[in-house]
Amino acid sequence: MTKAMDGTGSFLAGVVDPGHAAVAEFTREMNREALRAVVRIQDNAFLDRLIRMDIGPDRALALKLIPLVFVAWADGQPDPREREAVLRAAGTLGFAATPAARAVLENWLSNRPDPTLLDRWKKEVKRIWNRFTPEEQWQMRQNTLGAARGVAEAAGGFLGLIRKVSAKEDALLGELEALLS
Repeated sequence: MTKAMDGTGSFLAGVVDPGHAAVAEFTREMNREALRAVVRIQDNAFLDRLIRMDIGPDRALALKLIPLVFVAWADGQPDPREREAVLRAAGTLGFAATPAARAVLENWLSNRPDPTLLDRWKKEVKRIWNRFTPEEQWQMRQNTLGAARGVAEAAGGFLGLIRKVSAKEDALLGELEALLS
C-alpha cells in the first residue's frame, strides 16, 4: 500500500515530483496563505521567515492564544467575560472557526491547562525572539500584551472602585512583558 493510499502521504505522491519548481512554489504559496490568514501580515519575506522557523498556522495560533488562556486562569476559574475575551481574540484569528479548534480552546478554558504548556510557550518565544527585527518585536509585544491585558481587564472592577486587574493577572502580565522585552 502506498503512503497516499494509507493516509500518511500526499494524494499526489508518486504522481507529481515534489522537487519540481512549480510544485515547490505552489506548496510555499499555500503555506504562506494559511499563515497569512492567522498572522494578518502580507509581507511574503516575513511569512517565509516564519515558515523557515517552523512556525505554521497552528504554531502561530498557539503562540498568540496560550498567554491569553493563562491570563484568564491566573486568578482562578476564568470569569465568563474573560472566556469571551479569549474566544473573541481566537475568533478574529480564525482559530475557533472549526469544531476541533473550538473544542481545544473550550477545553483550555474549562480545564486549567498544565503549567508546562506556558513553560513550553516561554521556551519557544525565547528560541525565536531574536530572529525578529526590533520593529517586529515591538509589534508582537504590543499585540500580545494588549490582548493579554484585554483578557485581564475583561472581568473588570466594580464601578471603578476595585482594581480591573488582579494581582495574579498583573504578575503574569509582568512576566510576559519581561519575556517580550
